[in-house]
Amino acid sequence: MQPPPNELYTVFSFIGFVMCAIPMYWHLKARNTGTCLYMAWTGLGCLIQCINSIIWNKNMVNRAPVYCDIATRIQVGLNAAIPACSLCINRRLYKISTVQTSMATRAGKRREVIIDLLIGLGIPILQMAAQYVVSGRRYVILEDYGPILHTVLRTPSLPLFWAWPVAIGCVSLVYCVRTIYYLYKRQHQLNEIISSKCGVNRSLYIRLMMLAGVEILGTIPLGSFYISLVIKSGLGPWVSWADVHSYYSEIMQVPSIIWKHNPSSVVWLELSRWSLVLCAFLFFAFFGFADEARQNYRRAYWSVAGLFNYSTSSGTS
Repeated sequence: MQPPPNELYTVFSFIGFVMCAIPMYWHLKARNTGTCLYMAWTGLGCLIQCINSIIWNKNMVNRAPVYCDIATRIQVGLNAAIPACSLCINRRLYKISTVQTSMATRAGKRREVIIDLLIGLGIPILQMAAQYVVSGRRYVILEDYGPILHTVLRTPSLPLFWAWPVAIGCVSLVYCVRTIYYLYKRQHQLNEIISSKCGVNRSLYIRLMMLAGVEILGTIPLGSFYISLVIKSGLGPWVSWADVHSYYSEIMQVPSIIWKHNPSSVVWLELSRWSLVLCAFLFFAFFGFADEARQNYRRAYWSVAGLFNYSTSSGTS
């Protein structure tokens, strides 16, 4: 099984990064913490994979060790980050659907932002720390791909790394189901319930529900698929810390002819990086063409047009 051309991924991953960067300003302004974290993590993942696809195209040279350390740590965090951001969004939608008045106060809004940050940043940081326990090497460099994390095939790797997206996705699913239940019970008051919360209208609420729902439908099956691949590969018993980290400082460099001729490796690696691009495109599909987005595009256009008019009139005077 041959993966798509590396150059194709470079283009799409960069477009994904731009798609996450464009709506960031007005979502920050509206204090939509969950969506901002979603954009930040997804955009950062697309940018890193885009850089990797350029630097390590047709080579596997260990040319930037510090960058590789940072990039692979972020890759570890991304394993839990996007599901955690989806959890933030589902949790907020649930609180709106149950008409929790604490969200309307200044202190309540501040508390919700702090909780979202603890979930959207704290969980990925915990994931980075947990994965280090079962990290056999600093990183591995694949030709035509770049640096990747290295998790040993030991039984503790399931709870310490692979199971996190599925576990977080299941919690999100509970929030999502309960949100739909409460909205169904109060369907005649839907507009009143949604409009009672600052910064969320009916259109935005529905789009957030759709994004969070799609994320759950993707996270749980994909995470379960990765777990099945790991189990099929064979999990050995935990021996000792020294045994797992005995080759930690050695950097493995793998030619493309090896990993591209292993179907399981190709599927896992390509799904890992293309799923980030898909997340970016999904987000832009839901939020990049909405009314508030078009209004911001018009403001940006007229601001730029005004600058050009000003510079032209200054030059002719």
